[in-house]
Amino acid sequence: MSENHELVVAVFATHEEAEQAVKNLQKTGFDMRDLSVVAKNPHAEEHVVGFYNTGDRMKAWGASGAFWGAIWSLLFGTAFFAIPGIGPLLVAGPLVAAMVGALESAVVVGGVSAIGAGLFSIGIPKDSVLEYELALKVDKYLVVARGTAAETARAQALMAELRPVVLHAHRLPLGHIR
Repeated sequence: MSENHELVVAVFATHEEAEQAVKNLQKTGFDMRDLSVVAKNPHAEEHVVGFYNTGDRMKAWGASGAFWGAIWSLLFGTAFFAIPGIGPLLVAGPLVAAMVGALESAVVVGGVSAIGAGLFSIGIPKDSVLEYELALKVDKYLVVARGTAAETARAQALMAELRPVVLHAHRLPLGHIR
């Protein structure tokens, strides 16, 4: 019988808080392959000059380049999406594969964007998906941790110390692919 898995989603107001959450999880041995970060450029007037890929890591220039450089050096998988209604999104971690899978299989979930379809496809309920999309629209940062109940409880406790705007745990359906 497979063990239940969960997701913990924290919404942070600043990139410093999101980066600190990732670093705290890394320091405690959380598997970085199970961590995702999603955000758009909160300083649209500071246009990122460009993104490029070096081997398996994406790089960025511009005002938010240092933040994304740090995140991309810790997490696996990077992508840039232009999401109508939300804007340009940068995604790092396993959520990239979920978003691409949702887009490729034309998963449509009424009233949500591609990021919403990706979140829904990994087991997040639609009402929470809508809440997370709204957070992204208003320049917040999502940090998503997945794992066993014990792993996500530890991640949730660590992220709670940083006082995120929102912090939710979502139990995945039994047998959900991790």
